[in-house]
Amino acid sequence: MPLPIHILGGGLAGSEAAWQAAEAGFAVVLHEMRPARTTPAHKTDRLAELVCSNSLKSESPDTAPWLLKEELRRLGSLLLRAAQTARVPGGHALTVDRDVFAAEVTKAIAAHPRIELRVGEVTELPTAGLAIVATGPLTSDALAAEIARVTGSDRLFFHDSISPIVDANTIDMSIAFRASRWGKSLDGTDDYVNCPFDREQYETFIDALLGAASHTPHIPDDVPYFEACLPREELARRGRDTLRFGPMKPVGLTDPRTGRRPWAVAQLRQENLRADSFNLVGFQNYLKYGDQARVLRLIPGLANAEFLRFGQIHRNTYINAPALLTPTLQLRSNPLVLFAGQIAGIEGYVESIGTGLLAGRHAAAIAAGEAPQAPPRETALGSLCAYISGADPRHYQPANITFDLLPHLDDETRARFRHDKKARHAEVCRRALTALREYAHPAHV
Repeated sequence: MPLPIHILGGGLAGSEAAWQAAEAGFAVVLHEMRPARTTPAHKTDRLAELVCSNSLKSESPDTAPWLLKEELRRLGSLLLRAAQTARVPGGHALTVDRDVFAAEVTKAIAAHPRIELRVGEVTELPTAGLAIVATGPLTSDALAAEIARVTGSDRLFFHDSISPIVDANTIDMSIAFRASRWGKSLDGTDDYVNCPFDREQYETFIDALLGAASHTPHIPDDVPYFEACLPREELARRGRDTLRFGPMKPVGLTDPRTGRRPWAVAQLRQENLRADSFNLVGFQNYLKYGDQARVLRLIPGLANAEFLRFGQIHRNTYINAPALLTPTLQLRSNPLVLFAGQIAGIEGYVESIGTGLLAGRHAAAIAAGEAPQAPPRETALGSLCAYISGADPRHYQPANITFDLLPHLDDETRARFRHDKKARHAEVCRRALTALREYAHPAHV
């Protein structure tokens, strides 16, 4: 009887990998250290717990995040199916109720006859058979040291951050207003709560933000923040207008009290199906909790806000994937060990799910005595794998899916859509899904 496939980590990537390998007919042991050992960011013992946000990004057709999700749907992703069940209003984004999402995934994994869930910390990689490392950005120190020993590579760290959550009943809706930018949402509803600043309010807020006290870091001062997830105070230090031209931009919004566009705006997004809590979008920070409450209550409409969770910073760990992994996510030095999710240098929830899906399928192929095949380069999945296995290892940074990662259209097609970016992106998506169809259902099969 063949050895089971061992999967380390029950997060997004590990849960998807376990499902895919089990669905392919192989026995799987899924290792998850929670609740025997917790992390600084997780709150529950459920699988696939979402930590930083409850958004799986855009559902607008012919965008790069939509393409990645569409590929996963067509390949039978468990977690995308769970996301649809747990969906809450979120404008153009696939936004989910965290508790419902994690419960759906946990229930499916627990009920699968070929998946055994083992709770407890793993400190060593399995020495026999296939293993998928999907321990995520909060890999324990002991296992991270083991990974460093096995790969011969130093660990790499970056800071990541978590946005605050506000009790919905404490938002002053006589000041805040519901709207989506430009009045656009997928279902015609106003899915965001918007807190409008005038110029004086914004300047007061920036002064307070810059003067607030930060937590004493528990990791070295020379570790860089991840650029796509900078704390608000870090952005404010780059210039007083950085926030209002960035995550607090007011474009596409009109304050119904004044009939004018605000000077800046803070947006809140629904957290759960009950709509009793809202995520302060893009307001991750590293401020001490007392200062954080004082500063955030300067946001118009949040003067009496009660915070169900404050912003936080936690350590993320990832390997130098281009120096270590093949396009099929296998270790170059040991093809029986695969990596998936943020530990492999993937940034983003859906991206983690995608590499988990592929790692599970690749491990199943190896177990069946076949050579795993990376998705076509024209697909979002294939381009992600090409990036993490082929980027410059000297300057490696985790990546989200963007059209920049996908191959350019040929010259003739680019010329045809030279002045129409939407049409160009639609053609990139059409090409990707055509290539994915051949990958999933080869003509010779």
